[in-house]
Amino acid sequence: MPSTSLRRALARSVERPPWSAAVWRDTRFIAAGIPLAAPIWLSLVSSKLFLPVIGLTLLGLRLLTAAQRGRLRTLRGIEVPPLLQPVDTPAGLLTGLRTGVSWRQVGYHLLAAPLLGLGAVGVLYTWGAGLVMATVYGWAWLMPHANPVRESLVTLDAPVTAAGALLLLVLPWATALLARLEEWAAVRLLGPGRAETLERRVEEIAESRAGLVDAVDTERRRIERDLHDGAQQRLTSLAMNLGLARRTFKDAPPEVMQVIVDAHEEAQAAIDELRDLVRGLHPAVLEDRGLDAALSGIAARSPLPVRLDVELTEPVAPTVEAVAYFTVSEALTNVAKHARASRVDLSVRTAGGRLRLVVSDDGVGGADSARGTGLTGLRKRAASVDGTLSVLSPLGGPTTITVELPCVL
Repeated sequence: MPSTSLRRALARSVERPPWSAAVWRDTRFIAAGIPLAAPIWLSLVSSKLFLPVIGLTLLGLRLLTAAQRGRLRTLRGIEVPPLLQPVDTPAGLLTGLRTGVSWRQVGYHLLAAPLLGLGAVGVLYTWGAGLVMATVYGWAWLMPHANPVRESLVTLDAPVTAAGALLLLVLPWATALLARLEEWAAVRLLGPGRAETLERRVEEIAESRAGLVDAVDTERRRIERDLHDGAQQRLTSLAMNLGLARRTFKDAPPEVMQVIVDAHEEAQAAIDELRDLVRGLHPAVLEDRGLDAALSGIAARSPLPVRLDVELTEPVAPTVEAVAYFTVSEALTNVAKHARASRVDLSVRTAGGRLRLVVSDDGVGGADSARGTGLTGLRKRAASVDGTLSVLSPLGGPTTITVELPCVL
């Protein structure tokens, strides 16, 4: 059964009225494909030409494809997407054949294009024959009366002219049908297939996601800088002024002094909360001193003893560093809240272009991402940069969380 797109193309060629302006465009389009298929016909004339012509066709596959794309683009306004891999060298051709890309291209140039070219030759020949046959009646009357050719034409002029007129009435649909077949074959065989198109789309989505992650990280850094250099500085100045007023106005009424004291303490609390907020957005130490120093700060602030082992032998992208920092921070927070552990071991390594984080504790175990949002959030954070997270937490402990992230997005 033909595909839906082919059935639609054939339906359009049948429904279109004959003798329209498109008849000339269809004829010109199919005629332009004849020279591109001629080398394959030459290879069939002589056995000595077969292998050289086939070899040259395979080596010039990319040029032939570009010519066919140009014909479709110029004469039909159809843009055929390029293949995912170049196949203009034997190595590229073999690679393309293995990946299921260039075999369609080879099939088009070695089989489909020659057959369609033969069809175009037949249609053009029939156009010429139809025009000649349709004018036989006039030729017979223009010849001298004593000419024997005129006598033979006079006996056949009516049926031959009628047959020629019938051919001219049918040929527009045949030309349109052949043009649609050429369009369909070129789009299906010269462009990437469904699998390759999906592969390209997945790559585009991965690139756009990486760009989105970078944009979010950049925006987070900007907000952190604005808060640190703006609101935090203003609150610090306010707290200093209130502290100065608290130390200066010793003889103020108790009610006034109490207001100043409360305002000073609230300002100090707001500074602490804002400092934690800024650190949660993007820690300045991560940008200034790198992942090792930032993780050391997390370990120092943890309520549990943390043994930290960091060995970074490969460069890590800033976005990946931020993901690793927040992943470790959330993991240590979860251990402190739920694991009932007495210590934590944190190992950070780079190898083979991957950043590997291992967080182990001696707690009660039984961690299950299906029963809470903590591990689910960690897994989503790792997946945002094409990372993975695995959890080993039998009942009774210990619990080991392993996170692998790409060093470079």
